[in-house]
Amino acid sequence: MKEIAIITGASSGIGYEIAKLFAVGHTDLLLVARDHQKLLHIKNTFEEQYKIKVYTVACDLSTKEGIKTVHDSVRSKDLIVSYLVNNAGFGDYGSFIDRKMETYKEMIDLNIFSLTELSYHYAKEMVKRGNGRILNVASMAGLQPDPNFAVYGATKAYVISLTEAIHKELEKTGVTATVLSPGATESKFMERADMHNAKLYAKGVMSSIDVAREGYNGMMKGKLHVIPGFKNKILGFFSGIMPPSKFRLNIAANIMAAK
Repeated sequence: MKEIAIITGASSGIGYEIAKLFAVGHTDLLLVARDHQKLLHIKNTFEEQYKIKVYTVACDLSTKEGIKTVHDSVRSKDLIVSYLVNNAGFGDYGSFIDRKMETYKEMIDLNIFSLTELSYHYAKEMVKRGNGRILNVASMAGLQPDPNFAVYGATKAYVISLTEAIHKELEKTGVTATVLSPGATESKFMERADMHNAKLYAKGVMSSIDVAREGYNGMMKGKLHVIPGFKNKILGFFSGIMPPSKFRLNIAANIMAAK
């Protein structure tokens, strides 16, 4: 049986960079994303450059069928999941009532349900073996309510809360759960979220590789929280000590406002 790392949302951005860090460390991979051609290109590149084995699963993790495809691939190839990186997710920027309910449903299914199901399934297997690492990618948006990003922020608040809880539950099992909460990051996330007009991306955007490196290192050390970037750490600190209030909400609304 071959030990692997599963990375979802692995075709670009933070997911791709985390996959590359595993590849550099000579860990075999199972990469999950929707774009088969991109996955195939990454597979060929990584296998040639890093001399590892890369498996790919092209599927939509916002569906039950997509999640089942991942499980089936792991079982059929007789793989052991030693690392799980739940990176797949997307946002949708704009007034809550102006966006589409169908988009919100897909977002919740991907950002919450697939992450929960994959964490549940592979955490069980990891605990039985007595070792494993889980990295759930949340967001700074999950640390407070986010006007103009309400549903996305709520999904990431769930990811943070879930990971905190299971991190505690998994103590002394040999398995750890880490939550990565990036701020604005250079990736295709902004394009899909329709955030071209958001002030958040006007300055101070981190690179995907810098975010990935902090998340990867934090995961390997078994940390609970990883917030990349000094500015984000400061914002995260104040989000943690400030009680819910109109003042805090006004600050968040200003951060998430259009240009």
